[in-house]
Order: sequence, then C-alpha cells, then structure tokens
Amino acid sequence: MNELITLGILAFTSFFTLINPLGVMPIFMTMSADLTPQDRARTAKKASLVGFIIIVAFALSGQLLFKFFGISVNSFRIVGGVIFFIMGMDMLQARLTKVKLKDSEVKKYVNDISITPMAIPMIAGPGAITNAIVLMEDAGGMVGAAVLIAALALVVLLTYFILLSSSRIIKALGETGNNVLMRLMGLIVMVIAVEFFFSGLKPILIDIMH
Repeated sequence: MNELITLGILAFTSFFTLINPLGVMPIFMTMSADLTPQDRARTAKKASLVGFIIIVAFALSGQLLFKFFGISVNSFRIVGGVIFFIMGMDMLQARLTKVKLKDSEVKKYVNDISITPMAIPMIAGPGAITNAIVLMEDAGGMVGAAVLIAALALVVLLTYFILLSSSRIIKALGETGNNVLMRLMGLIVMVIAVEFFFSGLKPILIDIMH
C-alpha cells in the first residue's frame, strides 16, 4: 500500500512539473485571445483530452512503439524544440493575436491549436511521455498502472481548469497587456525550444562520435 501511495505522489508531482499547466496557460491565452469564451473552453477541453489520451497511449505501448519504429526520445525532443521555436517566433512578433477569424474558420482553428501545439507538445510533450513510459515500467502490475493513470488524470484535469481561467486574465489584461505578455512568453518559449533541441541533439551526437 505504501508503495502505491509513493507511486501516486511521484506520478502527480512529476507530471505536474513536466506538463507545467501554469506555463502552458500564457501560451493558450495568446493563441485563444480572439475566440469566444465557449470556443476557448472547447479548445481547452479538447487539448486536455487529446493530451491525456496520447500520454496514456505511450505509457501503455511506448516501449513497443519506440522499438518498432526505431524512434528515440531524443528525436522527439528535437522535433518539439523546432515546433516551440517557430511558435515562439510568431509570439515574439505578435502574430498570433492578429489573426482575425471568420465564423466559418473558428471550428478549424480550434481543432488546429487544440491538437498542435496545445495537446502536442505542450501537454503531451517529450518529458511527460518519457515520464509515463518510465513510471509504467516501474508500476508493477494493473493496480500500479491504475494509480499512475489516475494521477495523470488529476494533473490533466487541473490543467483544464487552469486553462479555463485564462479567459478572466485575458479580459483583465486587455489587448496591450496581452501583446506585451505574448512577446515576453515568446522569448521564454524560444529559450525552452533551444534547451529542448540541444538536450535531444547532444546524446545523438555523442552516440555518433562513439
């Protein structure tokens, strides 16, 4: 019983740190600033659900898939870094909030950002996926796996509610404040992108040299 409690606490704290819903929120705010509260809520819900499904899928079959396709987590980090960098560049130039959507385009836009970059790689990023695979290996059976998935579900639920609260923050900041925040977050996201890219590239280069 103590081992399951320890696993649950470890899973919750590690997933909360790696998913970092408080860090995801400003990016979600800037990308959904022109959406209605209903569309913003729908985007948050879909992103959270898709992110949860992806992490669980990798937790259950990650080792098998990685071996089958010859994919490494480091390659995943490099791709995530490229996506982050492009997104950060757009945010730095305040492009994201300048997108004015027609009613017919809203549904497509919601679907686009809820999958990429919100679900992948913001929620279901390389860190969270790797963590899920490693912890699932250590779960030691069905009960441990259930505890792990329950802890992940709690983190994703918290992420969903944090994203929902972003609408109030957008209203409080106004357009100028939102643009300033977006540029600041753009710099941070680009720094994260560089860290992701080189943390994935370094082990690959070391393997090549050896």
